[in-house]
Amino acid sequence: MTKPFNVLFLCTGNSARSILAEAILNHRGGRNFRAYSAGSHPKGRVHPHALEQLRAAGLPTEGLRSKSWDEFARPGAPSMDFVFTVCDSAAAETCPVWPGQPVTAHWGVADPAAVSGPNEEIARVFRDAFVTLGRRIDLFLSLPIEKLDALALKKEVEQIGRR
Repeated sequence: MTKPFNVLFLCTGNSARSILAEAILNHRGGRNFRAYSAGSHPKGRVHPHALEQLRAAGLPTEGLRSKSWDEFARPGAPSMDFVFTVCDSAAAETCPVWPGQPVTAHWGVADPAAVSGPNEEIARVFRDAFVTLGRRIDLFLSLPIEKLDALALKKEVEQIGRR
């Protein structure tokens, strides 16, 4: 068996979208993928509605935490094969230099944590973000990663972010 591909999902606050993506890929990616998430300015807590959405989908929430992307730029951190930004703010920021030249792409998703209103509305926007990220992750998982060269792979993951 080959080593799993390491994937880092980035968002500014690392409290909702990137957390959802981390949990989805760790659940659906089996032994072939290991997902992580981080933020440039982490909130320090996972949004309660993100945790509710994951539980509603039957995904584990243990170990999920809001953390800085600095954790993944330090010596000894896992080497990333892919880095995806899931919010526009993180995509516009200057990211740390990731060892190993991972394939990067922007998979922007509207921020469900920015929505206020009745609980039903908030739950709906978190569900929408979850479905969008899940669809993109499923497309990513269907790619013949080991058969594509770096340029073709980058093109494919960028196209996924536009779906």
